[in-house]
Amino acid sequence: MAPYHIRKYQESDCQCVLDLFSQGMTEHASTTFRHILKLPKILVFLLGVPLALFLVSGSWFLALVAGLTLLAALRFLAKYPWTEYVSHTLRTDMSDISKTYLSGPGSCFWVAESEGQVVGTVGALPVEEPTPQKRQLQLFRLSVSSEHRGQGIAKALVRTLLQFARDQGYSEVVLNTTMLQESAIALYQSMGFRKTGQDSSEIWGLIAVPILQFTYQLPSAQVSQAS
Repeated sequence: MAPYHIRKYQESDCQCVLDLFSQGMTEHASTTFRHILKLPKILVFLLGVPLALFLVSGSWFLALVAGLTLLAALRFLAKYPWTEYVSHTLRTDMSDISKTYLSGPGSCFWVAESEGQVVGTVGALPVEEPTPQKRQLQLFRLSVSSEHRGQGIAKALVRTLLQFARDQGYSEVVLNTTMLQESAIALYQSMGFRKTGQDSSEIWGLIAVPILQFTYQLPSAQVSQAS
């Protein structure tokens, strides 16, 4: 028997869900920081500024302080967009989860529970401007606590959402994720999602982070009923 079970969101889950979401997003700051440090223009900047300062002042100490200051600034730069994203989300769809996700028949929000604790989440909303001839459901807020990863919880949550989409007669499930979320990308691809687009989000207009769109094709409601 699985050490967890999946059920619909309840109001009593609110604080646990918000904490889990916020913690999960904060984790991406380290990945973003490592990504920034690998960029050639950033490496040139990190090495060039301290070197130029040393050549002008002759002080290795000032060069070292400049290098550490730049690293601290880049660390903040990497964390800032995730902090802002969490803040924005808590003011929008996650400000009232029941109203956003459970007020209509074509949307839902689930939690994975283990030993009375919420350890995973996923939400689903209809796409506001779907592709012509298609009913699309969008996956949101997939998150699993770090202590409970590797147990198949994320995959079970996605499967629950896909079954909901089938039952509701949707033709596609779509989602967006960043290129930096490698484990999430691997999960989606292993479950049959395919990359269908790419956009770019810039951090303060300086560093572009690719945003990938994935799509999972579902049989139409009519085909499901006929089979």
